[in-house]
Amino acid sequence: MELDNTDKSILNIIQTGFPVDARPYAVIGEQVGLTEEEAHARVMNMKSGGVIRRIGASFDSGGLQFSSTLCSAKVPPEKVDEMVAAINRYPEVTHNYERNHAYNVWFTVIAESRERIQQILDEISAKTGVGGIRNMPATIKFKIKVDFKFKKDKQEEEEE
Repeated sequence: MELDNTDKSILNIIQTGFPVDARPYAVIGEQVGLTEEEAHARVMNMKSGGVIRRIGASFDSGGLQFSSTLCSAKVPPEKVDEMVAAINRYPEVTHNYERNHAYNVWFTVIAESRERIQQILDEISAKTGVGGIRNMPATIKFKIKVDFKFKKDKQEEEEE
């Protein structure tokens, strides 16, 4: 998907400053010179085009007294799709990806308790027949803020 300068401006706004407003797309539109409907349509287009993976708040799970864990599993190639579908059914899963490794499916889970995390892992194992999911609870926070600043295309900028 090709992004124009307006798309890039929207991405710069929403990744760290998504408006907390009853009409956030009106606020975004105002900032980039679009109507509320146009701003919303562009964001949805970038989401359906795979540029935007997720729209939602990020919370400090530890600050909310939640538990988080990184999980990995050895999943036979013919079961990867089934495993991914089972994992993705849980809103507590924040990341899910395949790696070129003996433990080839990795995902993170954030839940209200370690017991709830274990319940989720047990349910995934029961649904898929994949046992031995490694549960590696977070003990130290290493999260750093990452923003991707999108620069305007020079040619398009000159035409403005």
